[in-house]
Amino acid sequence: MAEFSVNAQRFDPYKDFKFRVKWDGRYVAGIDHVSALARATQVVSHRDGDDPSLERHSPGPTAYEPIVLRRGRTHDTAFEEWANKVWNLGAGPGSEVSLKDFRKDISIELLNEAGQLVLAWHVFRCWPSEYVALGDLDACGHAVAIESLTLQNEGWERDTSVVEPAEPSFDAA
Repeated sequence: MAEFSVNAQRFDPYKDFKFRVKWDGRYVAGIDHVSALARATQVVSHRDGDDPSLERHSPGPTAYEPIVLRRGRTHDTAFEEWANKVWNLGAGPGSEVSLKDFRKDISIELLNEAGQLVLAWHVFRCWPSEYVALGDLDACGHAVAIESLTLQNEGWERDTSVVEPAEPSFDAA
């Protein structure tokens, strides 16, 4: 099977630098890093009682790794607002956590070099377990101020409705 069925002339895999993240029906501004979508299934070892030399393996529970979103610090409050639904220090006793809506489904979309949507994943029941409002500051450095959000999740799946688009070609005039 060809790696690219619509764009058979394409040889290179997709790059990792064009993407976007969406929750609550809108794209979140400025995200420059999304950690890997990873899962691990535990191995359950067992053997028959009368066979001392052969160990068998079968799948056990599967865990999905947290996803870290990072972006340069601006006045967009999307990270902070979501983190405050999990724990809001000034909310008063009994209302520190918004149990009704602290979990969200998010979408992570990969774009090709032309900015076309090529792959997408839905990540389910995410909630922020860590929020960094302001990363390290360094007077001798030359970087931007960073904020990050670590999302626990209960799994993800690829959006199979997103199919390979026909890539544009530009003829030299």
